Amino acid sequence: MPDPSVTTTEKGSRAVLWSFAALFATAALQAVVVLFTGSVGLLADTIHNLGDAGTAIPLWIAFRLARKRPSDRFTYGYGRVEDLAGIIVVAVILASAIAAAAESIHRFVAPVSVRHLWAVAAASAVGFLGNEAVAVYRLRVGKEIGSAALVADGRHAHADALTSLAVTLGAGGVWLGYPVADPAVGLVISAIILRIVWQTGNEVFLRLLDGSDPAVAVEIRETASAVPGVVDVSDVRVRWAGHRMYAEVNLAVKGNRSVSEGHAIAKEVRHRMLHGLRYLSDAVIHVDPAEASGTKNHSVPSHRHDDLPGHSH
Repeated sequence: MPDPSVTTTEKGSRAVLWSFAALFATAALQAVVVLFTGSVGLLADTIHNLGDAGTAIPLWIAFRLARKRPSDRFTYGYGRVEDLAGIIVVAVILASAIAAAAESIHRFVAPVSVRHLWAVAAASAVGFLGNEAVAVYRLRVGKEIGSAALVADGRHAHADALTSLAVTLGAGGVWLGYPVADPAVGLVISAIILRIVWQTGNEVFLRLLDGSDPAVAVEIRETASAVPGVVDVSDVRVRWAGHRMYAEVNLAVKGNRSVSEGHAIAKEVRHRMLHGLRYLSDAVIHVDPAEASGTKNHSVPSHRHDDLPGHSH
């Protein structure tokens, strides 16, 4: 049976490559239309789509590195590279928002007539379809493998699909005799992109700071507590490294149980956790006697030795 981590990284790599191809083709077609129409609203959408295509590169590299086995230097593997790629994704999206806003403001100062409005509307529709297809694919694969970076990129693409339609509103405004509608749409798109930057950044930095959904810890406690022989679950710690979740659990058993019995209980807890939590890659289970349960009982009280001042561990 193939390693599940290899399977998930392969799915992630494939999703990223197909997304890159679709968004690059969309941006290329829109860029051609921009050249002979002069629409700054469409230019903003094109810059954004091109930036989105570019975010596929760090994500693909991250998924490839995640396949490498852990080493003595990187004992948890290379999954954290995926979270670093998420930062690059946020930075690229932010840069595209700034570029689009700057060009839109410039067009307010130095207006340029928009030509071939029908082509602008058609390119807007192409942008919508391209982004929506990518969004559906990225979200499906991202949720399947538990990748925050890929899910964030999928939500971003879904919002992009709606912003692409906004270009049609700008073209309609120009057709009705309001030329400022085109750069105005460019600014609206820029504002929407900035909102996406905020939402995406929150998710990415949450994982970088070892944050997780509180419901996960609750589920782990419930799963461990249901195992016969477990008296208490005192401590649960969970963190993500890319799309892999790791957990550490302190549980208590009756103090008169043998080491072998405690080990068997811990083994069953780990087994149920790995089956119950789809994205959990590994779990470390620490067993305490019920009368000394929890990390508070693991510390050594203040003491002196080797001519050192009083200290505890």
